[in-house]
Parts: sequence; C-alpha cells; structure tokens
Amino acid sequence: MQEVSNEDAPRDFLELFFPIHYSVGMTIEDTLRSGVLTRQQTIILWLIRAKGVDGKKMSRKEIVKSMSYWFELTNSAISKALRSLAKPPLGFLLITEDPASGREKIIQLTPKGEKFLLQMVENGRLLVKHITDELTEDEIKNGLHFFRRVSEIFDREVEQKRDLPGSIMIKPSVKKKV
Repeated sequence: MQEVSNEDAPRDFLELFFPIHYSVGMTIEDTLRSGVLTRQQTIILWLIRAKGVDGKKMSRKEIVKSMSYWFELTNSAISKALRSLAKPPLGFLLITEDPASGREKIIQLTPKGEKFLLQMVENGRLLVKHITDELTEDEIKNGLHFFRRVSEIFDREVEQKRDLPGSIMIKPSVKKKV
C-alpha cells in the first residue's frame, strides 16, 4: 500500500470523489431504485428508513429539509414525488395530517411500502456483497471505520450549522462591460 502524507491526503481523497460518488454511489442508487422508482422517490424511502421514527414514518418538513439540503429540488417537486409514492400503482406511502399541526403532514410507509423497502435493502446488500467478497477482513473493517468517521464529522458540522471549509465557493470574476 502506498504511503500518503497528511498534506497529500485532501488531494488524494478528492481524486476519489468522482469514482466513489458517481460510479459506485450511482450504481448502488440504481440498484435500490429496482427499475421502479425515480431517484427522488428512492431517496425519500431511504430517508424514512434511515432517519424516520422506527424507520417507518417521518414529517414532510424533515423530508423537505434533508432533500433541499442535498439537492436543488423545489418544495413542489418533493410534494410531487411524495404523492406519486402514495398513489397507485405504487401505494408505498400514507400521507396524513399531523395532529399537532393542521398544516404539517406525516409521511408513513404502508405495508406495501415496507415490503418494497425490504426488497430495496436486499438488492443493495447483494450488490455490496459482490464488492465485499473481494475485500479482506481488514479492508472491510478499515473501510467501515473510515466511512463512519467521515459521516460523523459531516453530521456534526451540519447539525451545528457550521460552514464547512470546502463550502466556500470561489466564483470566477466577471468583468462588466461599460
């Protein structure tokens, strides 16, 4: 294994962004979509699974907050994706009024949605197994540790509403014509 200095690590990790995010991440996402869902629908179901109460329900407001943070989606685009998941032929979600607020909605998996989500997880697990079958136990252990730590750091920064150093955008200067 090649030695990497702390000084070179940011550059070397950045070089992995494209292959990890687009090649690996999108392949996993496409597998989770199961040929049935849009990307937005897939993310909504995964959000409910990951951050929802008992992995089964979540407020619409929290779904919008997470998806708006990650993607350039409008409130109406998210509403459209939620409605499409609730209506036939999918019928994966039940959308009800929040008893604490008539304006807020609660999004909950239907039994059909729970079953589909279980199949999504199994499809993803089988894809990832294909990858982990080629890794050593140490590579798996170190990889899991690394991804957990990176996730903890980003979650902490976002939770504390800090600007991450990399979130500073350097815009090209544009000269105005006089």
